[in-house]
Amino acid sequence: MNELYRVYGRPLLSFVLRLTGGDRHWAEDVVQETMIRAWRSAHQLDAEATSLLPWLATVARRIVIDDQRRKNARPQEAGEGPLENLRAPDGLEDLLRSVVVSEALLSLSPAHREILNETFFRDRSVNEAAKALGIPVGTVKSRVYYALRALRVALEERGVTP
Repeated sequence: MNELYRVYGRPLLSFVLRLTGGDRHWAEDVVQETMIRAWRSAHQLDAEATSLLPWLATVARRIVIDDQRRKNARPQEAGEGPLENLRAPDGLEDLLRSVVVSEALLSLSPAHREILNETFFRDRSVNEAAKALGIPVGTVKSRVYYALRALRVALEERGVTP
């Protein structure tokens, strides 16, 4: 084994460095694994061959291919960096938004609050709201229009812009 490594170690490392894109640590691991496989298969190697480098190169190439396949089969690790910048929803913004909207609704006239409650919060059509409130459809339409305008102004006063 010492003789095998002394004769073929350096040329095999040069070959494997090209296969691994210059990654010396990976290349050294591949050469070591290649030599272990040569040692395990010593009884099959042709002692009369002029060079064992073609056999060693083939084994090393297959090891590199297997390593690449193994790496590609697994998702790439990202580390902790991206998680530190990830915002987790805590519901605080939704709570603050609902408080601001509630305050803005309380600043509206009772008729405007009532019409928005029927049309938006109870999800009723204009005809259904008119029937529930006992007022004409045209009145519902105009109240919704003016209620939304008043709500927009109330929200802008509280720093909320559309």
